[in-house]
Amino acid sequence: QVRLVESGGGLVQAGDSLRLSCAAYGYLYSIYAIGWFRQAPGKEREFVAADNWKGESTIYTDSVKGRFTVSRNSARNTVYLQMNRLKPEDTAVYYCARAQAGTPSIDEHDYLYWGQGTQVTVSS
Repeated sequence: QVRLVESGGGLVQAGDSLRLSCAAYGYLYSIYAIGWFRQAPGKEREFVAADNWKGESTIYTDSVKGRFTVSRNSARNTVYLQMNRLKPEDTAVYYCARAQAGTPSIDEHDYLYWGQGTQVTVSS
C-alpha cells in the first residue's frame, strides 16, 4: 500500500527556516517524481516544488526559488523540502505527493498519492 507521511511543520517567525520531510512507503521509491504543494486558508492548493526520481531535474514555483530546496535520502526513502527565509505568505498546509511517472510536474492531477499534510505557520 502506497503511503506518504509528512512531518516537520510548525510555527516560526519570518526569516526562519524549516525542513519538511516526506517519508514514502509501499512502492519502489526511486522511480517516481515527488511533488510538494501547499494550501493556504481560503485559497486553492498550489504547486511549490518537485523533482524527478534521480533528483536531477527539480522545478520550483517562482515565489520560492532561491529560498526552498528539494533533496532526497534514498536510503531512508525520504524527500525533504528545506525552506529558508520564510515569509508570512508561506503559511499553509504543505503536502507531498507521488507522481504517476518519473517526470516532475506542476499539475496536481499528475499526482496519484498524497500525504496527510503538515501545517507551516510563519508569523511576521
